[in-house]
Amino acid sequence: MQCLTELTPPTAVTQALHLPFLSPSSSNLVVAKTSLLQIFSLKTVTTEAGIVTRSHGTAVDNLHSNSRREFETDILDQSYLASDVVMQKSERFQSTKLVLVAEYSLAGTILSIARVKTLGSLSGGEALLVAFKDAKVSLVEWDPQRNSISTISIHYYEREDLQGSPWTPPLSQCVNYLTVDPSSRCAAFKFSARNLAILPFHQAGDDLVMDDYDPDIDGDRSRTTIEAGSPGDAPSETQTPYASSFVLPISALEPSLIHPLHLAFLYEYREPTFGILSSQVAPSASLLHERRDILSYTVFTLDLEQRASTTLLSVSSLPYDLYKVIPLPLPVGGALLVGGNQLVHVDQAGKTNGVGVNEFAKQCSSFAMADQSDLSMRLEGCTVEQLGADNGDLLVVLDTGELAVLGFRLDGRSVSGISVRRVAEDHGGLVVLSRASCAAALGRGRLFIGSEDSDSVVLGWARPSERIKRKRSEVGLKIDDENELADEDDIDDDDDLYSGAAMNSQQEPIAQQSQPSADGDYVFRIHDFLTNLAPLSDIALGRPSLIPQTNKSMLGLEDTCIDMDLVSPSGRGRAGGVTVMNREINPKVVDRFDFRDAHGIWCIRTKKSKPKGVIAQPTVNGTADIAPAIDDDFDKNMIVSQSNSLGTEESKVYALMPTGYEEMTGTEFESAAGGTIDVGTLAGETRIVQALRGEIRSYDADFGLAQIFPMTDDLTGAEPRIVSTSFADPYVLIVRDDSSIMVLEADDSGDLDEVERGDILLATQWLSGSLYKDSKEAFKVLQKGQSQDRTTSVFLFLLGATGGLQIFCLPNLTNPVYTAESLTFLPPYLSAEYTVRRSSARETITEILVADLGNRVESFPYLIVLRDANDDLTIYEPYNAPSEGGKDRHSYALRFLKVSNPHLAKSPLESAAETLTADQQGRSSPLRAVTDVGGYSTVFLAGVSPSFILKSASSLPRVFGLRSKPVKSMSGFHTAGCWKGFVYVDFEGTLRVSQMPSDVRFGEMDWVAHKVVLGEEVQALSYHPSMEVYVLGTSQGINFKLPDDDDFHNEWRNEGISLRPNIDRGFIRLLSPINWSIIDTYELDQAEFIMCVRTLNLEISENTHERQDLIAIGTGIVQGEDLPARGCIYVFEIITVVPEPSRPETDRKLKLIAKEEVKGPVTTVSDIGTQGFLLAAQGQKCMVRGLKEDGSLLPVAFMDMQCYVSVARELKGTGMCVMGDALKGVWFTGYSVRLSKLFAFPDGFTKLETLQEEPYQMRLFGKYINELEVIAADFLPDGKQLYFVVTDAECNIHILQFDPEHPKSLSGQRLLHRSIFHSGHFTSSLNLVPRTATSSELMAATMSEGMDTDTVIPQSPPYQMLMTTQSGCLALITPLNEQVYRRLQVLQTQLANTLEHACGLNPRAYRGVESDGMGGRGMLDGGLLRRWTELGSQRKAEVAGRVGVANWVVRGDLDMIGGGGLGYL
Repeated sequence: MQCLTELTPPTAVTQALHLPFLSPSSSNLVVAKTSLLQIFSLKTVTTEAGIVTRSHGTAVDNLHSNSRREFETDILDQSYLASDVVMQKSERFQSTKLVLVAEYSLAGTILSIARVKTLGSLSGGEALLVAFKDAKVSLVEWDPQRNSISTISIHYYEREDLQGSPWTPPLSQCVNYLTVDPSSRCAAFKFSARNLAILPFHQAGDDLVMDDYDPDIDGDRSRTTIEAGSPGDAPSETQTPYASSFVLPISALEPSLIHPLHLAFLYEYREPTFGILSSQVAPSASLLHERRDILSYTVFTLDLEQRASTTLLSVSSLPYDLYKVIPLPLPVGGALLVGGNQLVHVDQAGKTNGVGVNEFAKQCSSFAMADQSDLSMRLEGCTVEQLGADNGDLLVVLDTGELAVLGFRLDGRSVSGISVRRVAEDHGGLVVLSRASCAAALGRGRLFIGSEDSDSVVLGWARPSERIKRKRSEVGLKIDDENELADEDDIDDDDDLYSGAAMNSQQEPIAQQSQPSADGDYVFRIHDFLTNLAPLSDIALGRPSLIPQTNKSMLGLEDTCIDMDLVSPSGRGRAGGVTVMNREINPKVVDRFDFRDAHGIWCIRTKKSKPKGVIAQPTVNGTADIAPAIDDDFDKNMIVSQSNSLGTEESKVYALMPTGYEEMTGTEFESAAGGTIDVGTLAGETRIVQALRGEIRSYDADFGLAQIFPMTDDLTGAEPRIVSTSFADPYVLIVRDDSSIMVLEADDSGDLDEVERGDILLATQWLSGSLYKDSKEAFKVLQKGQSQDRTTSVFLFLLGATGGLQIFCLPNLTNPVYTAESLTFLPPYLSAEYTVRRSSARETITEILVADLGNRVESFPYLIVLRDANDDLTIYEPYNAPSEGGKDRHSYALRFLKVSNPHLAKSPLESAAETLTADQQGRSSPLRAVTDVGGYSTVFLAGVSPSFILKSASSLPRVFGLRSKPVKSMSGFHTAGCWKGFVYVDFEGTLRVSQMPSDVRFGEMDWVAHKVVLGEEVQALSYHPSMEVYVLGTSQGINFKLPDDDDFHNEWRNEGISLRPNIDRGFIRLLSPINWSIIDTYELDQAEFIMCVRTLNLEISENTHERQDLIAIGTGIVQGEDLPARGCIYVFEIITVVPEPSRPETDRKLKLIAKEEVKGPVTTVSDIGTQGFLLAAQGQKCMVRGLKEDGSLLPVAFMDMQCYVSVARELKGTGMCVMGDALKGVWFTGYSVRLSKLFAFPDGFTKLETLQEEPYQMRLFGKYINELEVIAADFLPDGKQLYFVVTDAECNIHILQFDPEHPKSLSGQRLLHRSIFHSGHFTSSLNLVPRTATSSELMAATMSEGMDTDTVIPQSPPYQMLMTTQSGCLALITPLNEQVYRRLQVLQTQLANTLEHACGLNPRAYRGVESDGMGGRGMLDGGLLRRWTELGSQRKAEVAGRVGVANWVVRGDLDMIGGGGLGYL
């Protein structure tokens, strides 16, 4: 009984597509990441990129730097640069940034995506066609009413009758892909071995819609097209955008299409036409002398009505290594055939032009082609995308990430030749660090390059040779290079082949002038990027070393620092490195102070008002300005509200100094006036407003008292006390304890005056409120009919006692401009029209806040709702939906969409909750909006679960916990010593000045991840606990040369090729966690690469039996297919040495103490037994070895495997091992343990005792009898049951059990197959990790201690399992007890039937859960269970009622499966 939960989403980009999706004029990028679909909009921002010059003369251009740094800051503080760095004058550039609109986790693996123009789409834009791995195709469009995607249809092609003959390979072993006609007349989905599904689409003017078209009767066809394409106007109530699909065997098109390789629809044809690359015999490099030029390229046109095809042309005798067809639009046309050694262009008439890019092109083919073998390119795995529409140049991204340009020599409309040239490094030829998986042209000189091995980037390209010279303006601003380009937007020319008159008049003048551009014409730079953590091939848990231990105690960080870091390899090639991940934010503490009785803190920035009568003098450019002080942007003062020794509250003001702070005296600030509720600034930051219990005080910038505004009611004489406030210049909102509100407005001089309230405000009781200055115009739709004197509107959001949300547009407080009565039900969509039936399932909401979330690229207001019971946050995104049923198409209504937030606040322990609640009672609200913390506009939640709500431009809002004790108050802190940081006070009264961790891009995943790029791929890693360093096994690609000293192959000495194959050469490196730098390196031999790295506690002396932590490394040596593979076992000790000057972290070195060469590569090493031996899998043997004092490794026991040992893991301290064979399944073995004693399991396998010590030997206890491609395996103990988790090459998770008492196990000889679960991601490693108690379990245990009850609380298993994947997804497998499993199983069933699933997919069918039906239970889907938070309160109550438990029980279960047991991270 287990549950799989994806802790982080996949990050490797597999597909990308550019289309107008949200509207007809929008520019959107759709990105697919395995099972995650993301929709981005493009935003152009102005950034600065300076030239950084070092004192010794080396210039580094930030534009072409390989670092992944966002140009989001306008000013780079020189104090943070090295002493030899000087900033020269910066240049301004227009950069394209990605802004995330929506993302969807799909119940399927995305295979292909394509754009389709449909009739009557809801948004007016194009639709999206998504193909999945299991032969499903979904057609989706954007629904502006719901601000989400809407599924039009889903098509299944996975039926057994469509798979062909019984010996046809399954779908998972076939290459399936989707292609769409450029005119959107049909789509073709190739699935199975030779099947082709055709899905026609209705288009205005085609034969499917207008069979009996008569221009005299039906009118103008163009007018019909415009009317049919109007947003939201479907052709009819019954007609769908598509026609019935049909499936054709590819051989039905042409009997000779026996081995189809690839096909794609072509441009410029009247009917749907595609080209297909195929052969009659299977291509084979080993049979090259017989199958040299065997491929053919054939063009077919489809008749969708007759479901028939016609052959237009065929080109035969093409090179054997061609593998892809790329259709080309005008001015080139035709298709480009991509091979491993050459590129071939075929035009519409069948004329071919080819170019060979390496020396093997001529050796492997007799096809006529130009010779450019001096380029020495490898085209395997390359990606090709069009650069511009003027000359048809194509960008080629090679497997290594290097860039090249393919140019066409055009003679009229005919291609007379093609050529390839590399992009120089100084022109951005190396800005892409690794292989590209996809590419999409974004128009206007922009490209998106997606990658599974490195960060995906938005590339901008320029052509300086065609730069238009413009006259500089009088201002003297340098015109941006991107605006000087002569590039045009990509034009989708849908004219058919026979519309020659119109085409020649427009295209031929361009074509005649088009020549291959000169070398170096294109200059590339990075505009934006998407972080990619893949591939997570291994993990290591290590202690963080952010600061020295002495400073840690000085700053009081013993209880706030994270216990462990999770470090994993990420990236390949030049993008290789490691990623450091944590569940919570571990801030960088700059300083700490003691404020034992403080409960509120505010840092404020002020400006002195301009004296009356002073006129600003015009500057050189003619604009009036008063030169601001250098430190005007810094915070000047800090106000602290605290309790004194007498128990009364007081407030003190401090001046922030470069070295700390000091209390201000001699001002009119009265400390004894009482405790402060809130502090803000008005009148352009020239007035400081302090909210006390019974009055509002206003000060100038020097804390001279300007005004006191009491809360006394003139009519009744009542003196209500202030509960909370909200500021938005020039207004301040006051919420009082009698549930009334008051709004004050500051005039031009800064004096406060009350805004007149209407009857609604006076007659309604209010719980909370928030002011928001709408600089983003997100609520502009509410200003209809409102007179505005200001350019920026200020809106007042109020939460009524009955749970309704009302919005007022200030200064009008008479009537609300928007009312939503159902906020307390927290529905998925909140609108003024939303109503619910009578229900008691309301949430107790204590506070609302409207604030901007985002970074400097993009920020947007969100409605944040705080619930009282457990501090869970609900986040709503406002959007303008078209009004339904209105006559005006351009009328919109405001709605709110609930943002998915699976983060659950910590359940407070009783002592901490009581302390914090009593201390915060009646004080400031726990939600605090901060405009700039580390470049982010964020909201902070104080309390027992301190958290930040963070969002980047390319992500949704996510909640990150702060690694700290319960927090009383927090404020932004921006000074010269702490740049854009924050300060907070915990419940012990410790004030910490902190900063966000550097080089972290928040929001793109649920965890905090810090990438460290090392420039080479990390194959394996391990942490050495005593020396506190990481040991990495890295590799670099080198050219392989056959050995010259081989006596049996003398011909190898005369090897005469220049383009040699690439192999990996291994390096062993020490990585210091202090600054994440390499401090030592051990270089391996040529052709030797690292396969595993482990830290083992080995016995180093046979006499004293002394044990020591050592590094065991297994390597493989491969010198071509003619020589047997060998391996080597290395054992290193890490010693302490004298560090290098100015590098104290270099006090660790590697010392080789043992090296043993073996037959076969060493695929894995592990601990074994209790004697301090190691287990090494070498070739087909698993051998136990002991380290002798002379440095040799003595074999003491072994076991023969069958094919290839892919994994070997020991259950620590037991001698029991699970071994996985790459083809033959799983073996359960033991070392020096009696079989009869093995069945007497102690509690949780903590210790195994033997009655008699036997000679060293390995025994087979049980095995899985079926064939299974084992990728990873590990133990998963659950009470007294022993399970094994095994993953295979089909992305399935198998649960096996060793149960000798079960009759089908044959006394344990067979491992029982309990269940199977499809994860959707290729697993790279499984790691058994300890489990800590969650906050819900700790609270339940605390409550049970004080209750007189005999109820036994079931104990949770002490282990969990972390699973890493090649797609960058980190997942958690959690064992469950019987009660929790039953609850969650019922909840999963309810959610599967209740929730809407994107693209119409079925999560049950996707997971493919199977169990043996005899005690085995299927694994649960944690991702589906965590969507419980998306439900409204009413649906939650209904679902919980069907489950049979209360909401807080479900919440505790979700906390457990969501990573709450990983408290040390």
